[in-house]
Amino acid sequence: MNLTSDQQIFWQHGFITINGTIVTTWAMMLLMAIGAKLVTRRLATEGPISRWQGALEIIIGGIEKQIADVGLSEPKRYLSFLGTLFLFVATCSVCIVIPGYKPPTGSLSTTAALALCVFIAVPLFGIREQGLGGYLKTYTQPTFIMLPFNIISELSRTLALAVRLFGNMMSGVMIVGILLTITPFIFPIVMTALGLLTGMVQAYIFSILAAVYIAAATQVSKPKPEPGKKSQH
Repeated sequence: MNLTSDQQIFWQHGFITINGTIVTTWAMMLLMAIGAKLVTRRLATEGPISRWQGALEIIIGGIEKQIADVGLSEPKRYLSFLGTLFLFVATCSVCIVIPGYKPPTGSLSTTAALALCVFIAVPLFGIREQGLGGYLKTYTQPTFIMLPFNIISELSRTLALAVRLFGNMMSGVMIVGILLTITPFIFPIVMTALGLLTGMVQAYIFSILAAVYIAAATQVSKPKPEPGKKSQH
């Protein structure tokens, strides 16, 4: 039994391999692109709106609220990146209802790529908000001695993002596979529903953690008041 989509080989020539992870990842991206195009082709700014537009506005509004709750003052700046992360992981999880489908997020290569996107986006957002010098100073806070530890923390949390998502998605696939082998006629519906719930939770956690990292990188440090002077309110 293939537990991950990496083990599904569709074509191979030398060191070039097209496996299930690549195919399902591109399929999910294509599905999201076509879905976005169909939903947004007839947007209405006034009067009655379609059910699809209503659902889209609810999703976008919910994502914006979560971004604002994390501490990012202008959620729309980060909506495209964080919203795409959430919707991609969520879409990969929702599609587990398709027979024979294995989510690409159950592969470490996919989760590592998503974590790498966050790793690159965090300093980019930080530099845009604080400038290069201001962002680099965050690595020496509260003291210069913390520089190596802050760098290690930056790298380790990226690894933790990838491994956390991979571990949770992979464990869910393994549990479903074991239970379906033992009791194939009792648990399929229940475990599929549980898998959907787990996938949505992981999509939420992944995007929220990314938002937290970006919020920490874009937070402008306020200058300390001079000794003997009181802050004016």
